[in-house]
Parts: sequence; structure tokens; C-alpha cells
Amino acid sequence: MFDWLLGIQTALAEAGATASAADAAMETPSTGAALIQLVLPLGLMVAVFYFMLIRPQRKKDKKVKDMLANLKVGDRICTIGGIYGTITGLREDSVVLSVGAQDTPIVLARWAIRNVEAVTVENEGEILA
Repeated sequence: MFDWLLGIQTALAEAGATASAADAAMETPSTGAALIQLVLPLGLMVAVFYFMLIRPQRKKDKKVKDMLANLKVGDRICTIGGIYGTITGLREDSVVLSVGAQDTPIVLARWAIRNVEAVTVENEGEILA
């Protein structure tokens, strides 16, 4: 009754056996070559990410950390908000700045300092046109 179905199954099984034998003959290159083809691109991607993203960011972070550690009273700084001032006091995690013509004191977090200015601004209180 289901001989036609059994015939199809046997034909498919025979075709699959010959195809798998042909595939096995074609796949005789060593598994080491296949492993290298898999690992080599991943290793190259990791190397590119390290040299283009991770390493420069670490250098930048180290430079900022050194700058914040070497702050001293009298340094002229610029904050991340664009405020220029002179350091009048240092604490563990904060800095006291004097800002403006009246030397108004401002307390800021250390991480809020963008950079230390090399040149002091002598006309800080004057309005420049």
C-alpha cells in the first residue's frame, strides 16, 4: 500500500549516501586549516579594536588622570562648562576656584576640570568687546 512511499525513501537515502560520500571526499582538507580560517579573522578584529579604540582611550584616560593628580593652588583652569578660574584650594574630590573680578569662590568636582591653562589671563575682570 505504501510501497511508493518506501520507494521514495530508499531513493532519497541512496542519493543522500552518494552525496555525503562526495562531500566527504571534497572536505578532506585538514580541520586545522578550517580552524585557522575561523580564528584568524576574529584575532585580526580583536587586534584592530585594540589598536584603534582601546589603546588610544587608555592613553587619554591616563593623561587626564595625571593632570587631575598634579593640580596645585594657583593653577589657571577651564572647566567642562567653560568657566575659567584660578585654584585657591584643593580637597580630596573637589576644587575651590576664584572666578571673576570679585574673586567669587566656586566649589567644583575634580572630574569637572577640562584642562590646565598654560597662559594666565590678566584682564579677567574686563569686558572684552
